[in-house]
Amino acid sequence: MVGSLVMAETSSDQIFTNAIIYGHYESDSIAIKNGKVIFIGQKQSALEYANTDTNIIDLQQRFVLPGFIDNHNHVFEAASELGGNCELDSEATLEEQIPYLEACKINAETDGRGWLMGYGFSLESTLDSDSEYTPLEIIDSVFPDRPVVIMEQTSHSMWVNSKALKIARIGQQSPDPQGGAYLKDSSTGKLNGILLDNAGDQIMEMGWNSQSELFEQSYQGLMFGLEEAAAHGITTIGDGRMYWKRGWYDVWLEAEQNQDLTARVSLRPWVYPSMAIPSQLEVFEKMYSDDKSRLLLVDQVKMYSDGIFINGTAKTLAPYLDTYLPQSPNGLNYIPPAQMKEWLTALDKIGFSAHIHAIGDGAVRESLDAIESIRKQGSKKPYTLTHVELINDEDVPRFKQLNVSADFQVGSDYVAKHQHQWAEAFLGARRAKAMMNLDAILKTDANITLSSDWNVHDINPLVGIANSLIMGKTGLTDIYTAIDAYTLNAAKSLGIEDITGSIEVGKSADFAILERDITTLSARQIAKTQILMTVLRGEIVYEDTQ
Repeated sequence: MVGSLVMAETSSDQIFTNAIIYGHYESDSIAIKNGKVIFIGQKQSALEYANTDTNIIDLQQRFVLPGFIDNHNHVFEAASELGGNCELDSEATLEEQIPYLEACKINAETDGRGWLMGYGFSLESTLDSDSEYTPLEIIDSVFPDRPVVIMEQTSHSMWVNSKALKIARIGQQSPDPQGGAYLKDSSTGKLNGILLDNAGDQIMEMGWNSQSELFEQSYQGLMFGLEEAAAHGITTIGDGRMYWKRGWYDVWLEAEQNQDLTARVSLRPWVYPSMAIPSQLEVFEKMYSDDKSRLLLVDQVKMYSDGIFINGTAKTLAPYLDTYLPQSPNGLNYIPPAQMKEWLTALDKIGFSAHIHAIGDGAVRESLDAIESIRKQGSKKPYTLTHVELINDEDVPRFKQLNVSADFQVGSDYVAKHQHQWAEAFLGARRAKAMMNLDAILKTDANITLSSDWNVHDINPLVGIANSLIMGKTGLTDIYTAIDAYTLNAAKSLGIEDITGSIEVGKSADFAILERDITTLSARQIAKTQILMTVLRGEIVYEDTQ
């Protein structure tokens, strides 16, 4: 009787065997009970944990990695159809977009009066064309009566028509909102229909919240996004941003209640730049949860320090050489430095840390200054700067000194090949060449993470890992460092390294099972390696049926 009780306590729900296990090459089997790893070792010993109900899976020498942790992924909206079925051509000039706009008008499924949302133009092609018309005049010629907002491919600017501006009560004399700008025609001084950064976010929110069947469409988009993440071995997601004023939090809670989540998710409520701090803190405090038994964690916010280089809104230490915002030659802040310090202090008191968007070297410095301030107050929470495309040499060692993670996205070919010539017109050759230097941070022994920023870059972690190696002297030094950046290091950034990020007894059984051992492959082969199975808390959430 006693023996059967001991066996009942130690018997496993599932055993993966005949595997190559990352970090445990002397072992070939993993036993799991109640979603946690209880044994790593040889098959003969693992089978001692089996009973008649144990599911034994022969992996046929497949490679088991810790489940990937995508530290910055817009999984909620990246696959959603709520953005509309209006898609423009990112390479088309202003007047070349007219046929696409006309197709959007035909394809719209409503009565022609509600908000139309679209996606896909590029700022450079739209503003730098030789057209005699402004973007506002072009879009008004196709949509004179219906409000339209079209997101630029980076999501950092919007193209709107006069009807949208009227509804939003934006006129020629309207002051720019914090963290954004209303662009104007240089010759007439009139609005030209392009809204940068937070100026565009505010109108997009109006369009989003006006959509019919908003909750249902949002839920379906989330399911599509989670399905895509699971298919790429991702078991934990750091939310890119949660627009809580769009009802996204309720959708997440419903997915959790329905047990539809196929990944652990750190939800990061968005800090609205133009909204008072106390009213937002009240919302965040109600959302807060650091309960690691849940799949939803809410203990970090997402805030932006600055914008992006192509808009001229990334904050720089030295002025831009060319910018759409001559009145702001060093870019702009979503959250100004003094206010960021105030934010971090107030957030720390209610349990939150922050994942901070900082692209320009000015934003990086200001964000590190704010974190230094909260560190001096005794905060030990994990803080992360994401994107960090340009870092001044003086600030490189501060990541380690202040225990700040640096989160990079390298999932596009131009990053892997260090093709940043596009930035030379704005920053000059010297600063453009200094962009995206992962190695500089790595040499300080600071915590580096890789993420996708999906759908800006490829969601596939193996592409990011491969590209970090292809980058050469500015990338990561070896495959093991790159794997850590997408697993254990990302867990540290999220403050959950005690439950996930590595394959260890007592940790969550979160695995990405690959067709081959990527530590033996070239970078090109790594990117092409197939994910065969994704396991979250011992449950198979994705399996390649082929």
